[in-house]
Parts: sequence; C-alpha cells; structure tokens
Amino acid sequence: MNERGKLMRKQQNYQWNTLSLGTCYYPEHWDKNMWEEDLERMLAHGIKTIRIGEFAWSKVEPREGEFTFEFFDEFLKVVEKTDMKVIFGTPTATPPAWLTEKYPEVLNCRMDGVKFRHGMRRHYNYNSPVYQKLCKRIVEKFGEHYAKHQSVIGWQIDNEINCEVDEFYSESDTLAFREFLKEKYETLDALNQAWGAVFWNQEYTRWEEIYVPRITIHNSTNPHQTLDYIRFVSDSAVKFCKMQSDILRKYVKKGDFITTNGMFQNLDNHRLTDEALDVYTYDSYPNFAYCLCEDPKHSKNLNDRRWSDKLTEVRSICPHFGIMEQQSGANGWNTRMEAPAPKPGQMMLWAMQSIAHGADYVSFFRWRTCTFGTEIYWHGILDYDNRDNRKLAEVKKIYERVQAIEETAGAKNQAAFAMIKDYSNIWDAQVDVWHRRLTWSSEEEIFIASQLNHTPMDYLYLLENTEVEELLKYQVLIYPHGLILSEKKAALLKEYVAKGGCLILGARTGQKDENGKCVMTPMPGLLSEISGSDVKEFTFVGPADENVMMDWNGNMLETGIFNDILEPVGTHANVLAKYAGNYYKGSPVLIENTYGEGKVLHFGGTFTRENVKAFLDYTGVVETYRDVVEVPEECEITVKEKNHKMYIFVLNYSDQKQGIWMKKPVKDMDTKEQAEGKISLGAYETKVYEIL
Repeated sequence: MNERGKLMRKQQNYQWNTLSLGTCYYPEHWDKNMWEEDLERMLAHGIKTIRIGEFAWSKVEPREGEFTFEFFDEFLKVVEKTDMKVIFGTPTATPPAWLTEKYPEVLNCRMDGVKFRHGMRRHYNYNSPVYQKLCKRIVEKFGEHYAKHQSVIGWQIDNEINCEVDEFYSESDTLAFREFLKEKYETLDALNQAWGAVFWNQEYTRWEEIYVPRITIHNSTNPHQTLDYIRFVSDSAVKFCKMQSDILRKYVKKGDFITTNGMFQNLDNHRLTDEALDVYTYDSYPNFAYCLCEDPKHSKNLNDRRWSDKLTEVRSICPHFGIMEQQSGANGWNTRMEAPAPKPGQMMLWAMQSIAHGADYVSFFRWRTCTFGTEIYWHGILDYDNRDNRKLAEVKKIYERVQAIEETAGAKNQAAFAMIKDYSNIWDAQVDVWHRRLTWSSEEEIFIASQLNHTPMDYLYLLENTEVEELLKYQVLIYPHGLILSEKKAALLKEYVAKGGCLILGARTGQKDENGKCVMTPMPGLLSEISGSDVKEFTFVGPADENVMMDWNGNMLETGIFNDILEPVGTHANVLAKYAGNYYKGSPVLIENTYGEGKVLHFGGTFTRENVKAFLDYTGVVETYRDVVEVPEECEITVKEKNHKMYIFVLNYSDQKQGIWMKKPVKDMDTKEQAEGKISLGAYETKVYEIL
C-alpha cells in the first residue's frame, strides 16, 4: 500500500441503525431515591439512553490512589432494572481538588503565566506528564470496571475538547511545543526560515529560547509562530484523546462505541475522529441566537437557523453523527449568558434540525435543571420543581416523530454544491485579521444564500488524504478565500477542474504558503494555470467608499468588502463582469476560464448572499429541488436519500404560519397519507415527506 493509501480517511466505525433519543443525567446531583423514578419517567417519554460520569472523577477516586466503585455500581444496579442504556464519560474535563492542589503543574495558564485555579472546569493542560499519568490511571479504572456492564453501550472521552479555553500556556506546553517543533523542523535554521525570524530580530540559536506565545506589546506575536502554535494545540488535544481511546479499546464490548462531543476551535476534528473515535457527536444549542445580548429581531444571520451551518460542518467530519447535548431549555450560567425559554414547538424544531442534517441520535441536555452550581440557569427538560411540563410533553411528541420517520435513519444528505475549507486557512484566519474579516463574512453569506435560495450545501475539507473523487461528487465547489495554498491542494483542485468540475475562487486566493508567509508570485499563485487570471492590484473597500458594484450582463451586484483587480490571461479566459465604481471602474472583477473538461470562475470580491445567488444561478445549481417543492424564505429544506428513496424535510423557523407548495405527490411520514399542492405549516412546525 502506498503512502496515500495509508492516509485514507477511515470509514465511520459506528452508526446508529435507528433514530433514538437520550438525555444527560447526573446521578451524583440527585437523591438516590429519585433514580429509578427518573429512569422510568424517561423511558415512558421515549428516552432510552443516558450519558453519565463525565464530571465525576472524585466519585471513583476521592483521594489519590484510593478507588471505590460503590457509587456508580449502585446506580447501575438501578439501571439494570430498566431498559435504559448508558454512555459513560471519562472524567478528565474536571480534575478533582486533591489533584490540582498537590500537582499545580497540571493547571493551564493565561498567556501571562497566571494559573487557572480550581473551581471551574477544563482548567488542566494536555501536556503535563503528571496529568497524563493520572488520566491514564482513572480511564483504565473506569474502562476495566464498567466497560463490560450490560447497560453500557458507549463511551464519551472527556467533555467538549477545547471548549471554554483553546489556548495553553503552561510550562508543560512550552516544553512540549519545543519537541513538536524539533520533530517538524529538525533544525533551528529551518525553523527560523519558516517563521521569517529575521524580522524584528527574532532568530533563535537554542531551542530553549522558544516558548509558546507570550505577552508582547499590543499582544502581537509572530504570525508564523502562532500558526504553528495552533497546530501544536490541535496535535496535543488529539493525542490526549487518543491516549484515552487506546485504553478504552482494551475493554469495550463488541458493538459499543467511543466518541467525544465537539466542535471547537484550534482542533482538527477530522484527524481527531480518524485517530481516536468510532463516531462523532456534537452539542447543539440554537438558543444562543436569542441570548439577551444579541438583537435577534434585527439579525441578518438567520438566528437559530444558523445552527444548520454548524450541523452541516459536523456532517463533513462524520456523515452520520449524534447529538450529545440538544437544547431543551433556556441556557445560562450565574456568571454569564441569559436566554429565553424555547417557545412551544422549538424543541421539536431544533431536534428535527439536527436529524435533518445527519444526526441519528439526539440526546437532550439535561434531564432536570440543576438546583446548585454554575449551571443553575442551564435549564433541562424538567425544571427545579420536577413536575411534568410542556417540554416533557414535547419530548414525547419528538419520540413519536422519530418513530414515524425511523426509516430515514442513516439516510445520506444530498447537496447541490460544497464550500471548501481546510485547517491551515481556518487557523490562519484566527492569526491574520485581514484574512479573518474576509473569510468569516464570505462563509456566513454563502451559507445564508444557500438557505434563502433552498439550495442544500455541504462542507468539503481538503485534508492530507482527500482524493479527487470526493470533489467530483459536486458539480460546483466554492473556495472563498484560500489564502494559504500548497502544491498538493493546488494539484487536487486542478484535477477536479480538468475532470469537469466548476471551481469558484474569491479574493486573495494563493497569497500565502503553508507557513503563512506571502509568496512573491502573482495571485492566485499556484492556481493561476487553471484560473486564467492575474491579480494586478487589491484593496479593502474603505469606510469612505460607496459599495462597489459589478456589472454582470446588466445585473448590478455588490462585490463585498475587499476587491482584487483582475486581468485575463490566456486564450480561454473570458471576462464576465467588471467593476462599476471606485478608481478601478471598468476593470475585470469576474473571469471565467475553461481548463480541461471544467472551468474556473475567479471572482475578485468577497461573497454576499446576492452575488452567491447569481453564481448558483449561473452554474445551474440554484433551487435544485424547485420541481418538487416551493417554500418561503422562512423555511429550510434538506433532502436525504436511502435505498433509492428520497426524503424531504421542511422546517419552519418562523413564529407565523407558512404556506408551502408540493409540486409532486409525496407521502407524509407522520400520517402515511399522500399529499400534494398547497400545505400550511404552523409556527415552528416541521414536516418530513417521502418523494413518490
């Protein structure tokens, strides 16, 4: 097997074979006399799985080296009386007080070196040898004792890797960072060259002179060092997770799974999944859109519907994923965040949003709102008073719905086009504010355009092991602002276009190499051969400038917040649009170039919902399913396929009734009756149809 074959992404190791519901439960928070009643009550409302244990280190190791399994043994005996299944969490997200007091070196630090103290969570660092040793031991004890239990079906590693804090500045991290760099560069000369260390006299003569980023004037650090530092943080997190999964694999029963719940920054979630997990899970909280610090009435980013963007990205990591924490109540801590309770119907809407985008398992956070601690306002299904309420009743309706649409479990989402992403550009956009402003603006607008024009999309990550066949699944690919290009990525994109694909590029393409250094060749750099274009000049659109428009066959469209002034190169390049304003009025802004069997559209601007619609229309992928259904902007559609059957999900995010028009006969998956023509959806109502 060649090297490329060895690097192929592994197939998903675990997949739920049916749609199912769960909840997060903390037996340590409740009187033991409540356990059995809670479990029976869950089962009566369709909840068949609970997650436990992820914050309970001291319940098994109350003092160093002293282990007791009495608490969870007692709880699992109660579980055994029921049909409930258990996902066990490893407790490494919250090291106990005895540990951090005796071994303060395990604590993470701020950039200025001040330690994060005990009292919150995720206050540890991945690279402390002491912490790694103690984590190995507790995970070994958990796995050895509980993995064979008949009720345990899966394991969650830690909790929300890189949540709360995704930067690490302890002494252990500096030592580990040096080893990471030695392995990558081998020599200081190579490192100094890669980091451009000659700038501002930053050259290193000993490895001991190198630290993780530290406080500087204006807190500005070497961007190339910081890019490598982010790669190091990701590498550390993946290795920490894999350390635990390697231990658990010695004990898990056949058919059980290992997961963790993401998706957070400074982390290669694709590599994490490939190297450490069987299946990926996500925590979905659409109610963040309604936090009182926001202005949802005047929001242009679609509010809770914006979570479909995150779910789409999760699907790029793991096509058939789970939701470990699904919004069930208002979210907030006593120290930050305030939000209203979900309105009647929104729990169903948000659960269906997750299922529509690829989730086959949905677990609500949490069963009952905790009466103490930081999360007293992070509400669960039940409130403090423990009485039946409308949220519990809605859970029962969600269960009835998942039973009705059970045959869609494992169905594959269909997308009209994909947006390309890669970790080097994601991380560079965190380091480079110019890059960030372009990327964040364009990516949001591309998603919104896909939503408002009912054109389902995917995310496609360019990874070390990505093959051209993965790209060729899509007629159209948009690579918004690929500032960092490598020979490997460029070759992959060239092959895609040569074999018939349509690639759309945005401003600043090809500006940098993999170290984040600007290259001394005309943009779009390594893609110039296929783009048929040359960037002659570039500029932000300044605050004193009018919106710069482009004239595309008489259609006037905004060109966004940044403009590359283009020039066609070669006999196959054709200018499609020109700038209609600013000092570069009349210069090319959009060039189409044929290459092999495909074509490239090089756009010199950033993306807006209006110009994306024009691109989708021009390339023939806009409103891919308009011959099946017509829906208003307030509704989202997703389409899934399984066993040659097509299913369409329609979700109304509005608090008003919305009318949809089914242009072909469909089967209502709830009633099993045929439907066609005009249909009314109530506030927050969702429908699932089989296309006949």
